[in-house]
Amino acid sequence: MDCNGCEFHPELFYDDEFQIWLRREDDDTLTVGMTDLSQTIAGKIIHVRVRRPGTRRPPGKPVATIESGKWAGPIPNFIDCKIVEGNEEVLENPVLLNSDPYNAWIARVEPTNGIEAALEVFLTGDKAEEGYCKRAKDDDIQCQRKLR
Repeated sequence: MDCNGCEFHPELFYDDEFQIWLRREDDDTLTVGMTDLSQTIAGKIIHVRVRRPGTRRPPGKPVATIESGKWAGPIPNFIDCKIVEGNEEVLENPVLLNSDPYNAWIARVEPTNGIEAALEVFLTGDKAEEGYCKRAKDDDIQCQRKLR
């Protein structure tokens, strides 16, 4: 499914600005990645740094930072969590976030207040799709990578 050429996955959880996605894992951790909208805005990603495993990150404190040719900044964090791991493939080859943002995840985190409480602040399904497509159209974001 796509909006303005930007790939969207309704089964994932999204922040309300559609910068990041979360996927719930079987072990009650969350995988964190950038959306297609976000990687398009950032441009070619040249560096990713994930906080050290075991580090606690309260809401507002990023789990990672990225640097692109035109931007450097945090991967936003909206929950109280502990870093479990960074994606070694992405750390070694950051441009994977541009070419395959929904498989090239950034980090896995463990919510400190439980998985259900953590996911309450995110959008999923039809509501997420509506907001995602609205952001793509309102901000005229045209994703250029090939859709799978």
